[in-house]
Amino acid sequence: MYKYDEYDQAIVDARVEEFRDQVRRRLAGEISEDQFKPLRLMNGLYLQLHAYMLRVAIPYGTLNATQMRMLAHVARKYDKGYGHFTTRQNIQYNWIKLDEAPDILAELATVEMHAIQTSGNCIRNISSDQFAGAAADEVEDPRPWAELLRQWSTFHPEFTYLPRKFKIAVIGAEEDRAAVKLHDIGLQLHRNDAGEVGFRVFVGGGMGRTPMVAPVIRDFLPKADFLSYMEACLRVYNRYGRRDNIYKARIKILVHEIGAAEYARQVEEEWAHVKTLGLDAPAAEFERIAAFFAPPAFETGLSDTIDRSDPDFAVWLDQNVSAHKAPGYAVVTISLKPTGGIPGDATADQIDLMADLAERYSLDELRITHAQNVVLPHVRKADLYAVWQALDASGLAAPNLDLIGDIIACPGLDYCALANARSIPLAQKISQRFAATQHDLGELKLKISGCINACGHHHAGHIGILGVDRKGVENYQLLLGGSAAEDASLGRITGPGFDEDGVVDAIERAVDTYRSLRTEGERFLDTYRRVGMAPFKEAIYG
Repeated sequence: MYKYDEYDQAIVDARVEEFRDQVRRRLAGEISEDQFKPLRLMNGLYLQLHAYMLRVAIPYGTLNATQMRMLAHVARKYDKGYGHFTTRQNIQYNWIKLDEAPDILAELATVEMHAIQTSGNCIRNISSDQFAGAAADEVEDPRPWAELLRQWSTFHPEFTYLPRKFKIAVIGAEEDRAAVKLHDIGLQLHRNDAGEVGFRVFVGGGMGRTPMVAPVIRDFLPKADFLSYMEACLRVYNRYGRRDNIYKARIKILVHEIGAAEYARQVEEEWAHVKTLGLDAPAAEFERIAAFFAPPAFETGLSDTIDRSDPDFAVWLDQNVSAHKAPGYAVVTISLKPTGGIPGDATADQIDLMADLAERYSLDELRITHAQNVVLPHVRKADLYAVWQALDASGLAAPNLDLIGDIIACPGLDYCALANARSIPLAQKISQRFAATQHDLGELKLKISGCINACGHHHAGHIGILGVDRKGVENYQLLLGGSAAEDASLGRITGPGFDEDGVVDAIERAVDTYRSLRTEGERFLDTYRRVGMAPFKEAIYG
């Protein structure tokens, strides 16, 4: 994984001291809240319903045990003993005191972490495939390119005040584990007909008030032209993106209004100029970055045999363990979705345990997923049982990856000042309702947002739930048919909304309909796409 050089460290340290002075002036009354707000947002500090919330960046979801232990330390010392992992592969702390925020950032800086550009109208944390560097189906590790983007975008003077926030994801496999088509820019490494590796470029995806799946604007971008083309994409958006209407400010609106072909034409025109400016990284610099992501020293001659005699272990093994590119190794996904739990939350003790397991069993590496789980990417198959035992003892062994209990949910009205409805209690009720039957249902991705901003990715759920305010009462709309994977699609609203208990019952009726209609091997999404909305709607509303 990437290690800071002297420039990285100097930038982060300087930002901490700058923010410390800004906080001092705010507490002293020398600047108003209106003046302070853009300054704190530049450092990932939000004012929520009850307290400040700090969002810490985890670039492309990769961190080591030392960094993970620091996240546990922050949770224990500065919060209420837990952290919340997010759909942007970040972590949030919901109970931060303003006067302690600079101290948190200073402590994070000692382990090469920060909160820069986790908020504001800028390029946010670059996300990636949580299996990068380990996946058996990978063309190339996308993380060196994500790191190059991070360095290019940090404090980029032209893109610090974009029309709206901007999100980029990079993957290196055909299977999309990072929702690239629902990003402002999605990048997929692939081989062309000549066998060369380059990027397929998607632009104009996103969720929120106006959800859209990004079209391809360039099927093959040579790696040598990577940064200059990104620069051109952002320049066109920065020039024409709407600044007069926050609801129409995202790049998806621009691409939709002028058309993907016209946007691509303008990017090519801009790129013809930009690529003459020498912005693309020299080969030596990319090689320097890529060296940090060289494959670990995997042991050879390891056995692929796993003792499956413990039935509980065997269930977890089948659900939460994935193929690794190296013989004798596996990828472990740790579910942060225990039955009745809060999706994405982990206690300080649990975070410490995951750090310990990474150090002992996963070559000192962890990943955060956009589905709010944690990954141990390099576990020897011989160690899987010991890992499972440790996770099970700490409440982290729920065998529910990609099942209905593996719910994505935003913090909702329990914390967020923008929310219209609570997400957490609803997620808890759903996971409890389906705990006993989720394995029979198979892959069924359920996602909950407490408002139209869609931080819970409800548009992309096989079943999605959107919380709305209906004349002062919390109400929940039900959506079916969404997907964030390579078969990306947007869910459709079934009809009138429900109260909290009513939407759980409606989900059960939808699930029962799936059971009655599915054919051998069909997922919920497959059945829905085959038969359409009508039978589900009939069952839900009678």
